[in-house]
Amino acid sequence: MVEVEQTKQPPHILLVPYPAQGHMLALLDLAHLLSLRSLSLTIVVTPANLHLLTPLLSKSPSIQTLSLPFPSNHGNPPGSENSKGRPPDSFGTLMQEITGLHDPLLSWIQSQSQQPITAIISDFFHGWTQALAEKLGIPRIVFSPSGVLGSAVLHSLFRRMPQRPDPSDDEYVLSFPAIPNSPSYAWRKLSMLYRTYKEGNPVSEAVKQNFLFNLNSWGIVTNTFKALEAAYLDHPLEDLGFKRVWAVGPLAPSDGVQDRGGSNTVSSADLATWLDKFSEGSVLYVSFGSQAILGPAQAAVLAAALEKSGVQFIWAMSESTVIPEGFAERMANRGIVIKGWAPQVAILRNRAVGWFLTHCGWNSILEATAAGVSMLTWPITADQYVNAKLIVEDAGTAVSAWEGYAVPDEDVLVRVITEAVGQRWNAIREQSKKMQRMAEEAVMEGGSSCKDLEELVQEFWKMKAR
Repeated sequence: MVEVEQTKQPPHILLVPYPAQGHMLALLDLAHLLSLRSLSLTIVVTPANLHLLTPLLSKSPSIQTLSLPFPSNHGNPPGSENSKGRPPDSFGTLMQEITGLHDPLLSWIQSQSQQPITAIISDFFHGWTQALAEKLGIPRIVFSPSGVLGSAVLHSLFRRMPQRPDPSDDEYVLSFPAIPNSPSYAWRKLSMLYRTYKEGNPVSEAVKQNFLFNLNSWGIVTNTFKALEAAYLDHPLEDLGFKRVWAVGPLAPSDGVQDRGGSNTVSSADLATWLDKFSEGSVLYVSFGSQAILGPAQAAVLAAALEKSGVQFIWAMSESTVIPEGFAERMANRGIVIKGWAPQVAILRNRAVGWFLTHCGWNSILEATAAGVSMLTWPITADQYVNAKLIVEDAGTAVSAWEGYAVPDEDVLVRVITEAVGQRWNAIREQSKKMQRMAEEAVMEGGSSCKDLEELVQEFWKMKAR
């Protein structure tokens, strides 16, 4: 690597996170790593999201924040400035609303004569910042909170605009021949952002333009690592505009087990005490993330399957999830039900936890991978079907359990859960431990992700020197 002479004033990087938990936390983890490398950082945030930066600012006090008023709520309750509490199909509306930050952000950047912005790193839902960067004559780097495969599939859809012959055929299989291994997915498994696209609709057209803007960026930095997605990192991908991709993951809290995003109804210490009663790998952790909420019928079948299987478990769920009356009390000796935020990283890193029943959100996958925990997949929406296929077929660290919002077959869930905690899939457990070691090596000095991060930092110095 060619070292760039570093002047006294470091590059000043503007970070624009998308206001959704799964997007924001990973970018904040990247911000921490960049701050350790003596870059000057400013993070754009709206007032109702400012509290989410508190953990980062407490450990990286040199990072500055720029709080700008949220542009519009379009009838949403005051303070609804992120995806939490909004329906899953409102992502497009939120993406459109937040483009209103363009003008105030442009004015602020133009006022920074003492410490001019060197480059912008913004979430891939902030394609509008590409036009902002071009107007300012500075590079913009896309931050992908998804894996490389998930990001390539999503951008391919809006780049190629594929259609199904029969508009009612949700099982129509769409292939992606420009992506290595030519992955294919049923129509219903594609991103809702694309499936709900309507030509001429202002929100739909804004979403489409968002992803097309990303293809004009300087490059892409993503929360993944070489060993997990080698096939998609070996060469620039056509469906990502042949852009340079820096794989810097798995990104994680600096202390490894930090609780983020909310207050826990059960403390990490109490959970650790409870988990320590069980043998290694014997506990199943269940969580569907901060966005997906199981319906009462789905939750009832899952509860029955957990009860019938006889396994020890921790089930973290949304406060609005409805479970059968008396279930938590009946399971008190071998299960814990957490309503609200759970310390997921700490749970997964406990030796007693061997399997994770997950919706396959990318952050959850990386946290399980970094902990060496095998997964049972139950994808529901967004990039989750792509992620599930990746870890089942490519990585070999997961087994399919169920999918979608359909009410599951209780017998199927009982069988999958019982076999997972039993001995049938020991090879998958071994592969999960192997992938854990490769994840650890990736972020160590000399590892693939560490090298990519250092190369990214050097690019910023080169940008500043131009």
